[in-house]
Amino acid sequence: MEKINGLVLAEMIDLGSKNLAKNAEKINALNVFPVPDGDTGTNMNLSMSSGAKETAANVVENIGELGKSFSKGLLMGARGNSGVILSQLFRGMSQHIADKKEVNAKEFAEAIQNGVSIAYKAIIKPVEGTILTVAREAAEAGLKAAENTTSVVEVMEAIYAEAQASLKRTPELLPILKEVGVVDSGGQGLVCVYQGFVAALKGEKIEGLEAVETNLVDMQFEDDHDMDFMNPEDIVYGFCTEFTVRLDKEKKEFNEDKFREDMSKFGDSLLVISDSEFVKIHVHTETPGDVFNYGQQYGELIKIKSDNMREQHREVLRKQEAKQATAPKELKEQAMISISMGAGLSKVLTSMGVDYIVEGGQTMNPSTEDIMKAIKEVNAKNIFIFPNNKNIQLAAKQAAELAEENVFVVESKTAPQGLAAVMVYNPQAAAEENFANMQEVLSTVSTLEITHAVRDTNIEGVEIKKDEFMGIRNGKIVVSNLSLNTVLEELLEKSLDEDSEIVTLYLGEESTEEYTDFLEQLIEEKYPDVEVELIESGQPVYPYIIGVE
Repeated sequence: MEKINGLVLAEMIDLGSKNLAKNAEKINALNVFPVPDGDTGTNMNLSMSSGAKETAANVVENIGELGKSFSKGLLMGARGNSGVILSQLFRGMSQHIADKKEVNAKEFAEAIQNGVSIAYKAIIKPVEGTILTVAREAAEAGLKAAENTTSVVEVMEAIYAEAQASLKRTPELLPILKEVGVVDSGGQGLVCVYQGFVAALKGEKIEGLEAVETNLVDMQFEDDHDMDFMNPEDIVYGFCTEFTVRLDKEKKEFNEDKFREDMSKFGDSLLVISDSEFVKIHVHTETPGDVFNYGQQYGELIKIKSDNMREQHREVLRKQEAKQATAPKELKEQAMISISMGAGLSKVLTSMGVDYIVEGGQTMNPSTEDIMKAIKEVNAKNIFIFPNNKNIQLAAKQAAELAEENVFVVESKTAPQGLAAVMVYNPQAAAEENFANMQEVLSTVSTLEITHAVRDTNIEGVEIKKDEFMGIRNGKIVVSNLSLNTVLEELLEKSLDEDSEIVTLYLGEESTEEYTDFLEQLIEEKYPDVEVELIESGQPVYPYIIGVE
């Protein structure tokens, strides 16, 4: 294969996306910190699936046009730092082939290399031993291979082989990886994508992909009809019905062709995905009960859902009418957008003047598109965004670059930092002055976090056992113990001093009155000059987050 076109690239993207989805949880498990929110695999999967969805909807023979669709989907769906970097890698690749109908081996290798250049430019301080290193060294191998072959397959094989080798070397470049005994999670995600690319080019199968439930499939299940142009009476089959069957051979032998043929009689928009253990079904029908009864012949039903599409459409029309009846928002001079990880914190931020809340945080990073929607919604000339999480900063900056408005990304890494920055906002001051003051106040806030370990490990001299509570100060684990009281006491002892004035306790979903009382009494006894404030923020994963100013 000396040249590839858009049809071939679409197959590569599809298989790369599915292979990444298959391995998402394994990639999450490579998280360096043993906290229960390692989400690199999830973020990369959601980002890649967004690109694959856009590609699948616009498959064309022209590779340049196909690349544009892929880049657009990735860019808007990018979540977390790993997802943003992935979007930049393939944005650069797509830019290089934008004016081509097909590409040869050398041009393909150059396109991969251009992706690396664009990704490195997007990161202010690139760190070696990460996905960037894996991408760069793999691209270099691709360029070298293109000097000796005209086969796109051989070039892609060289890229994939070097990506694997580079991934194995990441612990030698990043000491924390070596200490914990894992390879870089983002690099592992890229290797999975490249594995899918190679398999697609060679016409090979990757074991287990037939049953993988990728985000692409989930998104295809949703919004099956363009409801803006529908009439409820035109819907022939009104119930969007989904369910999964855990197959039981003792009840009835499963034959996918026969199952699909029988299921097609119940309606339209049928999709059947199966493996040896499960079969997932999506169908539009007038009789969801009959559909469930038929499926139940083959085993136990799980994940049952049936939505009335006619009523959904009526709701869409009601919302459109309400929106049209509402006067457009007045253009503001300045506005604030904040990412918030809990309902309680959202209320506090709103009460302090934040114009728009984007839900998200450690366990689910909002996408570039989510933040773009917020920017449009606030309707302001100057907009401040508070990511409140280091893994959301790149997506926020990417949204800021795409926006027509003047957008400032305040580099808040935690909720306490974000809240402190919001407090210094002065509507009478110029936008540039507000931004400078917000950035400056970030350094005055220390953030302490309490969560539990999901595995045994040793990080920077701290011995950690699975299920122990961990105390984290400004992103560094400083104490680990089965006793939450012990962790709280040691964490405060290592973090508070004579300069500490205000301690804010952010109470998460798993906080209890007993431990909150213990914390308040501890601070009152040992640090009598410190003012204590409580916010029932309701964040997941972290029962307590503590801001120290």
